[in-house]
Amino acid sequence: MKKQISQIIDVHHHILPPEYISALADLGVRNSGGITFPDWTIEKSIRHMDKNGISSAITSISSPGVYFGDKSLAIKLAKNCNEFSASMIEKHPDRFGGFATLPLPDVEAALSELEFSLDVLKLDGVVLLTNIDGWYLGSPIFDEVFSELNRRNAVVFIHPTVSQENGLPNLKVPAAILEFVFDTTRAISNLILNNIFERFPNIRFIVSHAGGTAPYLAARISMLDYFSRDEHELDTFDCLNSLYYDVALSAYPYALRSLLEAADPSRILFGSDYPFAPPVMTSKNVEGLLVYDGFDESNIKAIERNNALSLFPRFG
Repeated sequence: MKKQISQIIDVHHHILPPEYISALADLGVRNSGGITFPDWTIEKSIRHMDKNGISSAITSISSPGVYFGDKSLAIKLAKNCNEFSASMIEKHPDRFGGFATLPLPDVEAALSELEFSLDVLKLDGVVLLTNIDGWYLGSPIFDEVFSELNRRNAVVFIHPTVSQENGLPNLKVPAAILEFVFDTTRAISNLILNNIFERFPNIRFIVSHAGGTAPYLAARISMLDYFSRDEHELDTFDCLNSLYYDVALSAYPYALRSLLEAADPSRILFGSDYPFAPPVMTSKNVEGLLVYDGFDESNIKAIERNNALSLFPRFG
């Protein structure tokens, strides 16, 4: 087995601030994609990180986010979550970073919170859900936000959520198991279709769970190049190769072989999906990278730490 790296940077690590959980409970929201909100504390995160060789985690709010049809509540929740994240970083600067939550679909409020979060709170980037109230990333209504993120050379972590537009199939399988990866694929496809990667080339995008099913479906998605785009624009394969991918719940041959057809190892990052994924899945993810026959020790070091340092150099 290849040597394990002891200073992993985890770019897919969630927090559940008490005020956030309380506010969602008042709305009757008690789960993310069918998975009940776990009992989380900062101390539990640190213990989990120590157990798995994770030196630093870039934290984020997961699905269902902060928008539930009330824009004023979304603004309040986003600010509370971002201030909570900043307080974590202040207390544990070497252990935590943070992706800011924006109160979309209110673009004006999102721009204000973006400025506050990056300039005042000094958070490390932004988390965007794959769709907000049925509007997928790449939709023109978000262009002003993408323009500002591009101006700032921002890191944007894209996390899946349930598709409100398409509804859910009548299955007992929690949406987080299947629908999340499909929604990531929808968002990536819409970003490609709307030329986001060409129009806003300075944004560093990280997509969750090895890109959902996008690497596997790359050839099908590339049909968009013929139906909707002209020969002077970037093609689907170039777009997919420009993304960063975390391997949360995906460090297995089934996913990695497909991912490596779409992305260079220099674009792959470690992710745990803690605390929504069962804790044992983090150690399985670490082990999965170590035993995978497509990576050498330099690849492992890059995926578990060095690639993330190119995006978050302060942890170096």
